[in-house]
Amino acid sequence: MYKQVNSLLLLCFVALLATSGLANNAVEDFGKKRIDLGVSEADAEINVNGRLIGKGSAEITVPKESCVTVIVRKVGYLTEKIEFCNKRGMSSPPKSYYIEMKNDDAYDASIQTDIANVDIELIVDQMDKDTAWKLINQIVLSYIDVIEMTDKETGYLRTAWSLKAFKQNTVRTRIIIKESSTDPLVFKAKLVSESSGSALTSVKSDELYKEWDRVLRSYSDVISEFQARIK
Repeated sequence: MYKQVNSLLLLCFVALLATSGLANNAVEDFGKKRIDLGVSEADAEINVNGRLIGKGSAEITVPKESCVTVIVRKVGYLTEKIEFCNKRGMSSPPKSYYIEMKNDDAYDASIQTDIANVDIELIVDQMDKDTAWKLINQIVLSYIDVIEMTDKETGYLRTAWSLKAFKQNTVRTRIIIKESSTDPLVFKAKLVSESSGSALTSVKSDELYKEWDRVLRSYSDVISEFQARIK
């Protein structure tokens, strides 16, 4: 009889622990809101409060009296950012939410290339320096019409920055020419392409720009034109 009572007490204790665990889970889950998030691009990365939680679709949990920030990214598309809040006095988060991603206009207006931000040699063996220098200036001005610095004697030319603003990016471009050898006559041409990753960035904010491995389509032929005409 004594053993039976102990066994019964043990079973009751185990049941109490199980019930307590369920109760704790119920308390933790109380007030949470869940959102079924869908994205038009199946491989778009979904980040919640800086943590990657899935691609294309995910379940978002918003704790009671809290907010979460959802950021969706994919190369070639504009970054989408939205905040969901589950706070008293605010609209309750939706049960489901769908994001239709939009094309990145800066990406569409540019091409990826290995000629950006590198020196390209132009070996001159069929024309003298005066002729080559004049032709270089003509080519440069056909792409960027403001020359910031030029010195024929040293063979140095640098254009001003040409700025192009997009919805989520700002791109600045310039051309730099340097004479690297006199015998044989060799110039180095560099197409400098930089982006800020933000809209409406001042062209003077150097600290906000980084080298970009893409070039705006309007400048994509400048290096090949130098190579074809400067000989």
